[in-house]
Amino acid sequence: MTYNEYVGHIKCLIIGSGPAGYTAAIYAARAELNPVVYTGIVPGGQLTQTTEVDNFPGYPQGITGPVLMEDLKMQAERFGADIRFGYVTKVLFSKEAGVHQVEIDGSKNFTADTVVIATGATAKWLGIPSEEKFNGFGVSACAVCDGFFFKGQDVAIVGAGDTAAEEATYLAKLCRKVYMLVRRDEFRASKAMVNRVLKTENIEVLYNTETLEIVGNETGVTGIRTFDREKQQEGKTLCVTGFFVAIGHQPNTALFTGQLTMDETGYLITQANSTKTNIAGVFACGDVQDHQYRQAITAAGTGCMAALEAERYLAAKEDQETVQLPLQHQV
Repeated sequence: MTYNEYVGHIKCLIIGSGPAGYTAAIYAARAELNPVVYTGIVPGGQLTQTTEVDNFPGYPQGITGPVLMEDLKMQAERFGADIRFGYVTKVLFSKEAGVHQVEIDGSKNFTADTVVIATGATAKWLGIPSEEKFNGFGVSACAVCDGFFFKGQDVAIVGAGDTAAEEATYLAKLCRKVYMLVRRDEFRASKAMVNRVLKTENIEVLYNTETLEIVGNETGVTGIRTFDREKQQEGKTLCVTGFFVAIGHQPNTALFTGQLTMDETGYLITQANSTKTNIAGVFACGDVQDHQYRQAITAAGTGCMAALEAERYLAAKEDQETVQLPLQHQV
């Protein structure tokens, strides 16, 4: 790693500022670890792009994503967490349980005893302009998060894997009608999940179907125009108020390739019932290591775990260093 400007040593570095990162900061600050949080290019993470959040405990009337994240930030700062806007550009983790080297914004460099990775995951999108236009106003990448807002309405979901099938059946319990758009002539999901979809009466599967455009007005989504890949012509126009994209997520882990153990899709692998990675003193929490639940509350829970484990790691390290000191220095 090339050093441009060395700015010092940090006891506990937290990379990322979503529910996992901010919760880790709250616990680490209360444990007097003097945590430093680098927010990344989107302070607050994915939730800052979400309008209503109704399933985070403690907000009986609901709350918007940006306000929720600002609340978590202020709570972390209340206990002394140092929250900085910046982007981690390089890391060099020590395998010998030493200090870890980190580069910020390609110019500032420091060392850290512990690193908590909370960089999250990014939803994969179709890439059509109207998808971005109505994001948060009828377009969502999380049925479990936003499905409740479409209770009794007609919606569409795009995807063909297990996640899409699971979210389609979840939506079917809330919505009047669910159109499931499958790009090919078959699912990629397991047989069990496919059977569950096909047995659900209010799910209509449209094979060989792509999304041409999402249409709407100032209030949100009103429908979608589709393309029939088999006939190579424009297909049905569906009257829906909700459009869910379930084509997968991409964990933000490119920075750690070659140093931390990942699965085949890039999610960081942690030890069972732990946030510990394969490098001592490096912990991973939130969506960067969770491809199953991907909820704000579960991310916050693992953020708590990571901070507690960082505290215990540092305490054990300090005890070991004390034992190794010559007797005359232990007075």
